[in-house]
Parts: sequence; C-alpha cells; structure tokens
Amino acid sequence: MDWSHYRFRSLWVLPAPPAVVLEVLERAEDYPRWWPQVRSVRRTDGTTGVITVRSFLPYDLTFTAREVRRDRAAGVLEIAVSGDLDGWARWTVTPHGDGCRARYDQVVDVNKPLLRRLAVPGRPVFRANHRLMMRAGHRGLLALLAEGRQAV
Repeated sequence: MDWSHYRFRSLWVLPAPPAVVLEVLERAEDYPRWWPQVRSVRRTDGTTGVITVRSFLPYDLTFTAREVRRDRAAGVLEIAVSGDLDGWARWTVTPHGDGCRARYDQVVDVNKPLLRRLAVPGRPVFRANHRLMMRAGHRGLLALLAEGRQAV
C-alpha cells in the first residue's frame, strides 16, 4: 500500500438548485470568500490556476489545478492537480429533494516531502484534517447560499 495515496469522498446536501450550486463551484477564485481553508486561488489562464489550502494542521498544500471537464448537463466539474498533490478532484451535483447533493471525489498522491515522511503515523490525522476542511467548506457554502450572494 502506498501510504501517500488518498481517496476522499464527501457528500453535501444543499438547499439550492444544482445550476446555482454549479455556478458557485465553477468560480474557484471565489472559494476563499466562503471556504476558510482555501487560502488563495490565482488564475493563470481560463482553465488553470494555483491553489493554496490549509486546514487545522500547520502546513500549506499548493498545487496547480487544471480543468479537464465541465459538463453542466451532467452536473460535473473535474480538475487535474499537480504540485504538492498529484491526481484529480471532481464535483458531481445532482437534484435532491428541493435542493441538490454535491458529491466531492478526490484521488491524490501527496508529494510534499514532510507529509510523505510522516505518511504512516500521520495518515489518520491527515484524513481527519481533510474531513475538517470539507466540513468547513460545506458550512461556508450553506451560509453563502443562505445569504443569496451566489448570484453572478
């Protein structure tokens, strides 16, 4: 087993139509406004940017994200990532009751040297750190949607 390889999945139930949530999720440069752990997003062109994240643990992860799929009809946004993390991440947004469900899937290999050195003893902590980040993102998006600031 490669202890620096991770698969994550998060499900967020949201009180907004899929199209509204997709519009918010497409604007990655706005993530730092509503998702505290997304520290910065700097677009380098129309489909690529550099993102820095930091959750509870005192380390930043910086990676380049390149859009590989944007399919509004299917509710899918997917990126390839490289840098401190290599792999991919995908949002899939589908109708659910009066709102929608946003499913986040991520498969990555960690390249940051310190995290690779701590891969075995740190794995449970790193996974918990990711869960805390995703929980905060869910809360932030819920608050944004409640405020009605999601309009373009």
